[in-house]
Amino acid sequence: MNRFYLDVHALQTVPPSNLNRDDTGSPKSSVYGGVPRARVSSQAWKKATRDYFKSESLLDPSELGVRTKKVVEVLADRIHERDETIDEADALELAAEVIAATGLKIEVPKRKSSAKKSAAEGEGDEETQDALPQAKYLVFLSARQLDGLARFAVEGAADIAGFLKDKENKARVKQIADTRHSVDIALFGRMVADATDFNVDAAVQVAHAISVHRVDNESDYYTAVDDRNKDSEPGAGMIGTVDFNSATLYRYAALGVHQLAANLGEGLREEESEATPVRRAAEAFVQGFVESLPTGKINTFGHHTLPDAVVVKLRTTRPISFVAAFEEPVRGDLGGHMSEACARLAEYIPDVERAYGDEGSTLTWVLRVGPNTRKLAGIGTESRNIGELVASVGQAVAERLEKPE
Repeated sequence: MNRFYLDVHALQTVPPSNLNRDDTGSPKSSVYGGVPRARVSSQAWKKATRDYFKSESLLDPSELGVRTKKVVEVLADRIHERDETIDEADALELAAEVIAATGLKIEVPKRKSSAKKSAAEGEGDEETQDALPQAKYLVFLSARQLDGLARFAVEGAADIAGFLKDKENKARVKQIADTRHSVDIALFGRMVADATDFNVDAAVQVAHAISVHRVDNESDYYTAVDDRNKDSEPGAGMIGTVDFNSATLYRYAALGVHQLAANLGEGLREEESEATPVRRAAEAFVQGFVESLPTGKINTFGHHTLPDAVVVKLRTTRPISFVAAFEEPVRGDLGGHMSEACARLAEYIPDVERAYGDEGSTLTWVLRVGPNTRKLAGIGTESRNIGELVASVGQAVAERLEKPE
């Protein structure tokens, strides 16, 4: 299959907030163009996008996976659900045997010190009292893979050790764990350092979002009143500080549609053509990435915003970020950064496409809100809303997938 990519660019303003904290609790930052910028890590926005798939029902639960170290417990639950005559303790043993047979490393977490253990027992800390085997790392498995492993475990439940000695069963359990990937695994990949044949190359690359202008973090000193204090007990019940900033962010992600198609393989449903699940996954990704929002300290700041401007390109050349349009920071001398940020993109995108793009094969869509984004009107085909944008992109992806090479 010929390579082709979806590039998604977004400009989004967030008010005072702390979307993504560093090790000191401050909003993450970075120096770009010689000045400090607000930054939100790619990991934070990938997690927000994956969560959005589920919370907004963009994809069926059967098309999603779970990423956890507690994979033995997850599989044991499915084994018990499938065959209730297998009690929970036996299900855990079966699950541990089957997970180990796939090649994934599992271990029983180290127990806490005796003093901590005694305290935990007194407090009813079940995790410490009954340590269960876990994977040594976060494992990403699809719902279909877990269901397949559960069926496999039930099939060999009578003598799982002997069942797994059979050469065909050994190969089958690995094959179950490495086919029929969920959409989120196909998009974001899977990496297992000590079982490299278990890896899935990510189809999506997400850039760290950075502000288009200089940002210096600020600190909010707060006090909280104790509702039960009497008049004779003046003063705050609690004091503290929280760091925050506000920014107009440039966000970018590239989706290799050819890689997504390879990862999804034969598709998620028996009756579907290969193009259908890829189209559905690409549509979910575009909508999920655009609309999702990291929820760091969201109860404190309520920073519920959406991008003012979105540009999506379907191209056959390599992915191209437009972040260089903001290497010289937007100054916003007249107040606000969105208008100038849109003007920068409106000038920069045609220049880059003229120099490096392929006008004959590149398609462009624009979704924009408000007069500050007016200069982006001529960049591509305008969509009235996110639904129209997503449908147009999905249709173009399907048509290109079905086009003879």
